[in-house]
Amino acid sequence: MSALLAAMVSAAVPAPAAEVAVSIKPVHSLVAGVMEGAGAPFLIVDGAATPHDFALKPSAARVLSRADLIFWVGPGFESFLARPLAALAQDALVVTLTRDSGISLLDPVEEGDLHLWLDPGNARAITETAVRELSRLDPGNAALYRRNGEKVISRIGALERELAERLAPLAGIPYMVYYDAFGYLERAFGLKAAGYASAGHEERPGAKSLAEARRILGAGVRCLFGDPGASPRLMAAMVSGLEVESGILDPLGAAMEAGPEHYFRLMRANADALVRCLGGGG
Repeated sequence: MSALLAAMVSAAVPAPAAEVAVSIKPVHSLVAGVMEGAGAPFLIVDGAATPHDFALKPSAARVLSRADLIFWVGPGFESFLARPLAALAQDALVVTLTRDSGISLLDPVEEGDLHLWLDPGNARAITETAVRELSRLDPGNAALYRRNGEKVISRIGALERELAERLAPLAGIPYMVYYDAFGYLERAFGLKAAGYASAGHEERPGAKSLAEARRILGAGVRCLFGDPGASPRLMAAMVSGLEVESGILDPLGAAMEAGPEHYFRLMRANADALVRCLGGGG
């Protein structure tokens, strides 16, 4: 009886006709939400790794070679993927989420900041793109993808309203970030960093940058936010002797569990960190 029931359940869940791969966890989370009930996309940068220090695994290379649809931010973010995509994914539809892709994403906040999913408006656009491209490649599951997409977009809207209410009291409170990676989050919720020590993960701040950071921190900044990859030693040196609290903002959620809930957990964790360090209340 249990075998018969398992067979009936299996038959009721349509198998995806397209094999899908996604580069990083926040985008993977949104695509996974659209695909729920039809299969799961393959995550390329898995575990607690980030695209800044990732080497493509043989298992991922095999998936790329047979994939039908691949989502990535673009060569400016996952530079390690550029050559493998060109060599292995010639038969796949590769969706690049940067502005030149033709996808209706919001305009970039500034050159070099590609953490576009931190703005819920872009998360909606990514979800809509996933629904469209999956439905085109896998029309047998199109209705499922549309229903799932509507659910994900509704959840993003509710999340956006929730975070806007929580973060509104923090507008105008000065803070600083270690890496310049949160422009989309700031624009979405009316926040503004007073400055940053490094333009990106590939650049370690030198003595001049650190001196300038300490000058900014000493001018009434309440909190310095690092990210999980920031040097604790440099973070401590930047706030030494100053009345500045420290916190962590996470643009990727690399240490968080992958899956449909990842994006929502990541965004709430960042809101929690902002409220906790800037003293805006619960």
